[in-house]
Amino acid sequence: MLQAEIKSLLKEDISILIKVPNSGKHYLFDCGEASLLTVKEVQSTSAVFISHTHIDHFSNFDGIFRHQIGSGEKVVICGPKNIHQQVEARLKSYTWNLIDEKAIAYEIREIVSKEEINIYTLRPPYWNLELINTQNFLFEDEYVNVDFAILDHKTESIAYLFKEKDSVSFNENISGFRKGKWISELKTAFENNTADKELEIEETVYKAGDLFHLLTRNAGYKLGVIMDHAAEENNYEKIRTIFGGADLVYIESFYKDTDQEFAKINYHSFASASGKIMNECQVKEAVPIHFSRRYTESDQEEIETAFYKAFRKN
Repeated sequence: MLQAEIKSLLKEDISILIKVPNSGKHYLFDCGEASLLTVKEVQSTSAVFISHTHIDHFSNFDGIFRHQIGSGEKVVICGPKNIHQQVEARLKSYTWNLIDEKAIAYEIREIVSKEEINIYTLRPPYWNLELINTQNFLFEDEYVNVDFAILDHKTESIAYLFKEKDSVSFNENISGFRKGKWISELKTAFENNTADKELEIEETVYKAGDLFHLLTRNAGYKLGVIMDHAAEENNYEKIRTIFGGADLVYIESFYKDTDQEFAKINYHSFASASGKIMNECQVKEAVPIHFSRRYTESDQEEIETAFYKAFRKN
């Protein structure tokens, strides 16, 4: 299943690395300070997901692309409205006269709305934006597809749900046949819903649909990250829609319950509010993250206690 590692220390700004086990594939969520993030992990990152571009979520972007330049790879960057212009500005603020044009390619996906994603390219050394097309989905590769919600943080803040592709397993115990290439053919027919496809097994021809009972579809693991958002119903309605039933969600719990007024003023969430919405979403596991830098370790413990009390209703 997908694995998430918080790469920021308590007093640092948030950054989370999401790994696909046994693949070497990494996705990075937000670009705050990240003392625990290694150069190798950065270089293995194929996509960066930005919630919003407040400085505590975007300040380390320069450090990220510094270690990606020269890879020759395409790196996808997803983020809210105007993310393409902000990335362009960061890249153009440096001198790149010694960098080859094939050193890297950035593909920037600007989230305009749930149905409108603008795709731009940026290449060295001039980093001139080029609008390629507009599509109605955000991100999909061979391992995951990514859904999102646009939340209100007095600016648009994107919450992301990473969903592993469903897998199909073969039940050898009830098969009665010898293994062979027919199993992969059966799985392909199952995935494509081609029940009439003929398969030859041990010199006998079968309809694929007659053997579908030998297969089980396993739902992909769902991992969410919900960053800065106001603790209000419009946001919660969107969160319920996207994150309901998720396996694991990391959610910002910036303030203690005793500091709810600050949360309201600054369009942030607070401990019990974040725990409560995770309970309503019936997620299997939830983790509070991204606490105000004013807080000590004992304050963090207070936030976690209030969060889990609301989440587990105990």
